Amino acid sequence: MILIFLGTAGSGKTTITASFGEYLEKNGKSVGYVNLDTGVKKLPYRPDIDVRDIITVEELMKEGYGPNGAIVESYDRLLSHAEGIVGGILELDEERDYLLIDTPGQMESFLFHDFGIRITEHLSEPLVAYLFSPEILKKPRDYCFVRFFAIMIALRLGTTTVPVLNKVDLIKEELPSIRRLLEEVDYLNARLRLDPSMQGLLASRICSFLPEVSSPVRVVYASAKTGEGFDELETLSYEHYCTCGDLT
Repeated sequence: MILIFLGTAGSGKTTITASFGEYLEKNGKSVGYVNLDTGVKKLPYRPDIDVRDIITVEELMKEGYGPNGAIVESYDRLLSHAEGIVGGILELDEERDYLLIDTPGQMESFLFHDFGIRITEHLSEPLVAYLFSPEILKKPRDYCFVRFFAIMIALRLGTTTVPVLNKVDLIKEELPSIRRLLEEVDYLNARLRLDPSMQGLLASRICSFLPEVSSPVRVVYASAKTGEGFDELETLSYEHYCTCGDLT
């Protein structure tokens, strides 16, 4: 089972890759780890496949590139190695029960670069966990953004994508209201209609057809720190790869 962790910088991709992998291993599963981040310096897990063995942002900065330019250049150079990386991932997938893929800290490096497409289009039914943090959820329109961004990831990568709200250990009191806005479209639309701004109007119109375009998946509420929600994430991964259920 291949699970790809994708999200913005600071959303907890690397931490949850390590902690979810540890959770699976404690439950008797064999786990493989893949690091696709050319800029990370330290990892809390030991990767079986590591793109830093090919190129790193640090090496490119020594050549004179700035931080952003080095990130882009690193994935330009990795393109010629994409086939070999995919081959290694598929081979490792046959050996392990779970294969966890940690993507770049700057999500656009994977999502908007051809490298990300080259990787995902050749994998065997990967499941993408789109991580987002509670800090982004300030207004009802933010919830609309999160739900649609998960859909756009699925459209871009051609993968089933599950929204994962990470760091729920920080928002225990607010979690019930957050869950309602994320899960109940009618309630979210009612709240959006109370927002007189142009953003509120746009979000209301977009979310009015959310049920028509939203994939049949449920939101996972997780904490890379405490392990909360890991059982749900494991269940979703299993359901994705079998015919005994769906992701609703």
